[in-house]
Amino acid sequence: MTLQACAELLRRGDPDRFRAAMAAPPQARRVLFPLFAFNLEVARAPWVVSEPMLAEIRLQWWREALEEIAEGQPARRHEVALPLAGALDAEGARLLDGLVAARRADLERAPFADAAALWTYLDATAGTLHWVAARALGPAEEEVVRAAGQAQGLSAWLAAVPELEARGRLPLPDGRPEAVSALAREGLARLAHARRRRARVSRAARAALIDVGGAGAMLARAAAEPARVAAGRLRSGPMRARLALIAAAAGRW
Repeated sequence: MTLQACAELLRRGDPDRFRAAMAAPPQARRVLFPLFAFNLEVARAPWVVSEPMLAEIRLQWWREALEEIAEGQPARRHEVALPLAGALDAEGARLLDGLVAARRADLERAPFADAAALWTYLDATAGTLHWVAARALGPAEEEVVRAAGQAQGLSAWLAAVPELEARGRLPLPDGRPEAVSALAREGLARLAHARRRRARVSRAARAALIDVGGAGAMLARAAAEPARVAAGRLRSGPMRARLALIAAAAGRW
C-alpha cells in the first residue's frame, strides 16, 4: 500500500500524468501519485466492466471510501485508497466526492446537451482534481487553478474523441468543425486567463498544474484544424511534449 503502487498504476494507465508527477518535487509526489491514481481508477470505472450497474457499484465504493476519509475513519486497505487518505484532509475528500458523482455522466452514451454542460463536467472532474491537488500542496487561488484544469481537461477530452466514439460514446455536444474550433478557442481563453494570474498560485502548489503544460498546443491545433480531433492528431511529438513538461515543471505552464 505504497506510493509505488500508485505510480505503477499511473505508468500503465495514464502515462501523461505519470510523467507530470515524476517531474514534480519529491514531496509533491506524495500528493500527486495517490490523487492521480484515484482519478484513473474512477475515470476507467465505466470502461472496465460490462454492465452500467457494475460501474455504478465501483463509483459508489469510492464515494463511501471518501466519506470515511472525510469522517476520519481508518482508510480502506486498498492500494490507492490508503495512500490517498494520507494525502487528503476532510475538505479534500468531500471535493473528490463531487468528482466521483460527476463521473456518472460517463455511463451515458448520449452527448452533452450543449457546450455549457461539457464545461460543467470538465470543471467537476479536471477542475476539481487540480484544485484538490493544489490546495494540498500550498496556497493558491481556486478560480485560477480551476481555469487551468478545465483547459487541460478539454485538451484531454478532445484527444480522446476517437477512442470514446469507438466505445459507442458521443463525446461532443456539436461535432461540426466550427463548433469544435469554438470549443477549443474557449479552452485557450480559459488557459490564458489562468496564465495571466499564475502568480496567484504559490510555487509549491504549481506542481499540481504540471500536466497542464501541453494543453495550449493541443487546443491551438484543435482551434486551427478541428479535423485533427476526429483523426486523433492532437498530441505533440515526444520532443515537444518533453519541452512542454520541462517548462511546466518550472512553473511556466
